[in-house]
Amino acid sequence: MRVAFLGNDAWSVAPLRTLADAPDIEFELVVTNPPRPAGRGSQLTPTAVADEARTLALPLLEVDRIRDGEGFNALDSLEPDAIVVVAYGEILTPDVLDIPRLGAVNVHFSLLPRWRGAAPVQRAILEGDEGTGVTVMLMDEGMDTGPILATVETAIEPEEDAGSLGARLAELGAPLLVETLRGLDEGTVEPRSQDHTAATYAPKLLPEERAIDWTGPADSIVRRVRAFAPDPGAVTTFREGRLKVLVARVLPGGGGMLTEGSGPGVVVAWDRDPRVSTTSGYVELVEVAPAGRRRMSGAEWARGARIQPGERLG
Repeated sequence: MRVAFLGNDAWSVAPLRTLADAPDIEFELVVTNPPRPAGRGSQLTPTAVADEARTLALPLLEVDRIRDGEGFNALDSLEPDAIVVVAYGEILTPDVLDIPRLGAVNVHFSLLPRWRGAAPVQRAILEGDEGTGVTVMLMDEGMDTGPILATVETAIEPEEDAGSLGARLAELGAPLLVETLRGLDEGTVEPRSQDHTAATYAPKLLPEERAIDWTGPADSIVRRVRAFAPDPGAVTTFREGRLKVLVARVLPGGGGMLTEGSGPGVVVAWDRDPRVSTTSGYVELVEVAPAGRRRMSGAEWARGARIQPGERLG
């Protein structure tokens, strides 16, 4: 089977690698975005998919889009049996969808129709879902509205953040993708329509959603930290400077060096990883990153900050 692969994210790499290892899959083309400025030096950096395609010696095209221009022309001239899409970020036009014989097959990191959209992993964590999964689907003109081909379910572990959960879903979805492509080619996989009335949506996370509201309950705050970790990180303020919170835990009580009083956002103990009061329980800051500084343990940050009784975050 001849395939073209569209992807950009690090989560696209496991499916790409698994497809490359399959003896009956022939890569016609890998399409990904061009290098973008990244890091403190704003150096042009290839996507994770571009790096992996070069490692695997796969035919590679780096373009901004495939709805027209060089990207579209390359796909149209190759006429692959299937287009595989994993974390690519572009809704395919009817002209693109019509190119492959078997259609465009998408690996989506949720159990559709729950969490259609750009941020299904993060939204599942934010909402407190106990489980999630991977859906392999045929793409249509809508946003994650096409027929379902196969699914796999998994629990969301209590301390998983978006980075670790997304990576695990990519590994779960990779073999499912290969099996589904074979079944689609052989006619043994039957597409089934989604229940559109049950759909929920996972829009892209907004910068303002990173801010921690210490007047909320502790478990909700920790879910926000997990949803934004490891990048870009949930944020709060301390002494008018920004503090990223990268790993946090819910604690049922205070303990340690307690202040005389507390309220939402007050650091109530700092003899080890600092504890912050909320309207319901306490949040332990396990790993943080002060503005312009490296990632460090909460205890290391607290020692350097020399926190005073009654000081507040946020």
